[in-house]
Amino acid sequence: MQGYIIKVTPSRDEDVIVTILTQHNLYTLYRFYGARHGQINLGFKIDFETEASVKSSISRLRDVMHLGFTWISERSRLFIWQQFTGLFSKHLQDSEELDSFYFNLLEEASSIWKTQNPKRIAIESYIKLLKFEGRLHEEMECFFCETQIIQDITLIRAFLPAHAQCIHALPIKIEAIKELFKTGSSLFLNDKEIEMIWHVLLEGF
Repeated sequence: MQGYIIKVTPSRDEDVIVTILTQHNLYTLYRFYGARHGQINLGFKIDFETEASVKSSISRLRDVMHLGFTWISERSRLFIWQQFTGLFSKHLQDSEELDSFYFNLLEEASSIWKTQNPKRIAIESYIKLLKFEGRLHEEMECFFCETQIIQDITLIRAFLPAHAQCIHALPIKIEAIKELFKTGSSLFLNDKEIEMIWHVLLEGF
């Protein structure tokens, strides 16, 4: 089966516990260290098998084959990808069976990661996730003071809208945020605004 590694936790010696997001499941598997084993890292897409263990409740990760990306050697893109995929771990940590949406979201993002600004792709992907989960607050109402936002908008964790002055942050163009929320496009956000929103995204899903 195939999946994305969304968490790697060191265990004893150089063994690791790996969390893998597949199309319908979230697996937590034990990976023994060995010279014959290929390298695995956060964000990698792999083909793998599982093997039940008689000594542990955690199954083993076996027969791993790395399914590389065309952009894997571009360190800056890979680093942003690892930051993005790592956010899925905490968000989905209590899940076992999953809707295929999450796997397909990573499939779509990885397919265009080389050709576009990866931070824009991550932001637009997160908008899709919020819409899918019914958590996107399209009403321009400040999360803090609960009054309408006319201008000087900013976003906080989970992309909740707020007055920039309420949280002492730099403002973002409200029309660009409305467009982002409505269409999922970051086209009207400049690079500085993208950077601000990216740091909000890194706070967690």
